[in-house]
Amino acid sequence: MDWTLASEMTYLCVPIFVSDLAQARRDVALAAEAGADLVELRVDEVTDGDLIEQVVSQSTLPVIVTCRPTWEGGRCELPDEQRAALLSRANKAAYIDVELKSGLWKQLRPSDENRPRTIVSFHDFSGRPDKMHNVLTELNQTTAEIVKIVWSARTLRDNLEAFEILQNRQKPSVALCMGEAGMLSRILAKKFGAFLTFASLSNPSATAPGQVTIEQMKRIYRWDAIGPDTKVYGVVGSPIAHSMSPAIHNAAFSQAGIDGVYLPLLVNAGYESFKAFMESFLAMRGMDLSGLSITIPHKENALRYLQEKAGRIEPLAQSIGAVNTIRIDRNGGGEPVMHGINTDYGAILDSITAPLGIQREELAGRRVAVIGAGGTGRTAVAALAHYGATVVIYNRTRERADALADEFNGKTGKVVAAELSKLSGTCCDIFIHTTSIGMHPHAGASVFDGQMPKLSADSLVFDAVYNPMQTRLLTLAQQAGARTVGGVEMFLRQAAGQFHFWTGRDAPVEIMRQVIEQRLG
Repeated sequence: MDWTLASEMTYLCVPIFVSDLAQARRDVALAAEAGADLVELRVDEVTDGDLIEQVVSQSTLPVIVTCRPTWEGGRCELPDEQRAALLSRANKAAYIDVELKSGLWKQLRPSDENRPRTIVSFHDFSGRPDKMHNVLTELNQTTAEIVKIVWSARTLRDNLEAFEILQNRQKPSVALCMGEAGMLSRILAKKFGAFLTFASLSNPSATAPGQVTIEQMKRIYRWDAIGPDTKVYGVVGSPIAHSMSPAIHNAAFSQAGIDGVYLPLLVNAGYESFKAFMESFLAMRGMDLSGLSITIPHKENALRYLQEKAGRIEPLAQSIGAVNTIRIDRNGGGEPVMHGINTDYGAILDSITAPLGIQREELAGRRVAVIGAGGTGRTAVAALAHYGATVVIYNRTRERADALADEFNGKTGKVVAAELSKLSGTCCDIFIHTTSIGMHPHAGASVFDGQMPKLSADSLVFDAVYNPMQTRLLTLAQQAGARTVGGVEMFLRQAAGQFHFWTGRDAPVEIMRQVIEQRLG
């Protein structure tokens, strides 16, 4: 079968370890059903050349055949001569992948024009190759039609080097980074013109660290919609793998017809790490970085960076001391102009006022307990104080609560601090919980345990924890007769605010809500 493929495309390839014919046929069928363009048949543990011929000839998708040795991250322990003999049985494959170091590519060039094309590859599982330029030169000097280089990413910036390799390629090329930090190179391979990228059938079947599944690639990361002009958005934090934001914002982009993709961006704690990320990604030619969500531990770092770079910061974010949303404008192709806001502020206020049926101004004089003095607690205190509420901050560390109270007391409303152990005796009628107590996987815990305040039908309890949707705190409050609001409301409102800030369009809130509830359900 002629498996000639168009050279201008970026192919989505599913790797499959071959154990027997039935398993291989089943997995190829699953890959085709999921939308793969081709499959890589890993025959590392196959010693029967007839099996290789059968699997290749019966594949319903174009095939790359790879027999990777243990010395380059594979499972094959055979000498190169035997590996070459096995690979020669794959004469109906579209491609054969061999290692640069093996030299086998010199042997796999029969005169038949219908021969499989050759991919010559280089892998470094320990990190970035020390002599990257030399490796690339060697790869390009081979007789291979396609060259491939893969290494383990140390930070997100490794992805940028992979993209630069693609931008400056001499031949059709694959440049990928492994590990969580390397996920970008796999998702954005199409944007930068890679020959292919890999996605696994399922997480357990991944053949390299950091591979996402083909379902994730297609359904979450909008693979089919990505092109050279796709704008890049993402959530910056550490840790970040658990974030639901990519699923929510990519669904919103799809619904609204926005040419954008939203990614998890793992940036280690510390200002210098955040600054290095921003500097390198803003400078990357063709990246089109257009908007960022900022989460723990970088909200204060984002504010500091924008201050240093003379970015445009809303006064509200300045007073809170934290930025959770950045928009990057490139009007006329000049230097990027950054704008920073805090959408948590409005999300907290609206999550409280909507169930109470009041306007923000009607919070004046209300007695509100804010539990926790971290980033979300600080934002809640700033918002409530601005609208004249009387706020009591309850925190495990009294000194931190005192410092926060001193900062915002007298800014329209009254703000005081109290010991967390005094919560049961509070006279407040609105409660805002902002700590991580009760968050998955510790859903059985509650800050009310052992210090349950007196609640009634006039009380409102808002828990900023959104996973699980029904926390123990909310359950206890409901049993006491109070009205309750879960963290999903805040999460949804702040995400909708970010979407509007980036695109200038109203967010498709119901689609976003559906994604949240499906993923938490």
